Amino acid sequence: MAEMLLAEIRRAVGLTQEQVAASLGIKQPSLSRLESQDDMQISTLRRLVAALGGELEIIAHLPGGAIRITQFQDAT
Repeated sequence: MAEMLLAEIRRAVGLTQEQVAASLGIKQPSLSRLESQDDMQISTLRRLVAALGGELEIIAHLPGGAIRITQFQDAT
């Protein structure tokens, strides 16, 4: 599984901060702050990933195997 920062993902899909910010209804400086945060709400991350054309999945890797957590699936 690849590992990338949010800004790297945005650049990889060919979007500018201005484009993503506009789709989220926020200003570019706000998106810049989001991309540099170490912590954010799941709903915010889900919206950001969706604006990049993706879907957020939360997976816990436990000794017995990987489990997809669905509790926050509808968090918006």
